[in-house]
Amino acid sequence: MSTAWRIPQTPKPGPGASKIREMKTLVATLLLTTLAHAQTGTEPPPRANLPAEPKSVVNLNNSESARKARALLDQTIQALGGQPYLTFESRSESGRYYPLYHGRTNSTGLPYNYYLKYPDKDRFEVIHLKSIHVLPGTIDIGSVKTTNQFDIVLIHNGDKGYETTYKGTAPQDKIDLESYLRRRQHSPEWVFRKWLNDATVALFYDGLDVVDSKPTEGVTLLNSHDDSVTVWIDQITRYPIKISYSWRDPKDQQKNVEEEIYDSYKPEQGIMTPHSITRFFNGEMSQQRFITTAKYNLDLPDTLFEASVTYDPTAPPEKR
Repeated sequence: MSTAWRIPQTPKPGPGASKIREMKTLVATLLLTTLAHAQTGTEPPPRANLPAEPKSVVNLNNSESARKARALLDQTIQALGGQPYLTFESRSESGRYYPLYHGRTNSTGLPYNYYLKYPDKDRFEVIHLKSIHVLPGTIDIGSVKTTNQFDIVLIHNGDKGYETTYKGTAPQDKIDLESYLRRRQHSPEWVFRKWLNDATVALFYDGLDVVDSKPTEGVTLLNSHDDSVTVWIDQITRYPIKISYSWRDPKDQQKNVEEEIYDSYKPEQGIMTPHSITRFFNGEMSQQRFITTAKYNLDLPDTLFEASVTYDPTAPPEKR
């Protein structure tokens, strides 16, 4: 009986063997190429840059809440006068001003004049009739005439502030100027003209609430600097009833809330204008003004909003 010799068969390569061989070949080729460039002193060819991924534009207001907020703000603009409200360039008003402390005042009201040139110029004149001698006749202030002399004037031009008293003209106090600039940035004019047209501002519908005994709807606007302002709008008239914003004191990091309430709206040259404005600081009434006359689009000269510093209030008094 003969024994049969079998030749061992070479196993067939598995499905991954060919890929391994390809990878080994590729690695060897890359090594040889690198060595060749190193010996010749040349640099390997640069890698081709991958095409940049297109940046997607994020729509911050693509939500039901944002659309409802935008519709409400658009209705408010129309209620205030539409284009005449959005495009007025200047305004003047006169009335009585009440500074308050802990919500109370001992004053019977100070007569004042106020001139505004959008977006960043204004002049506030306080008239103390009891403490100054009023000369007969008319005193010319630029091209705006008033029958009374004034003894306190606050001027803001851009980010600068000036205060004029019987002592002369000085730079406005730093803290007072910061407070004013903050109010201007959150004023109705800036909210409806600047914030609302900024694509980086997100809108939120806040729902219903009662403000100053009126049923209102709230809208919050949040900008790219994490600063926000909330507008409470009358459900019936669509006029703004309250504007609210908050900030942190850099010294103690405590949160402060400032609010303005608008009332007694009346039409002035096609623009619905509040004739009562009350300001609150951390829930406490801080000042109030009642407007008797208001006018728009006056030809106010730039000189009305100019001032030159004549003294330094922080300098020690001169020795006599």
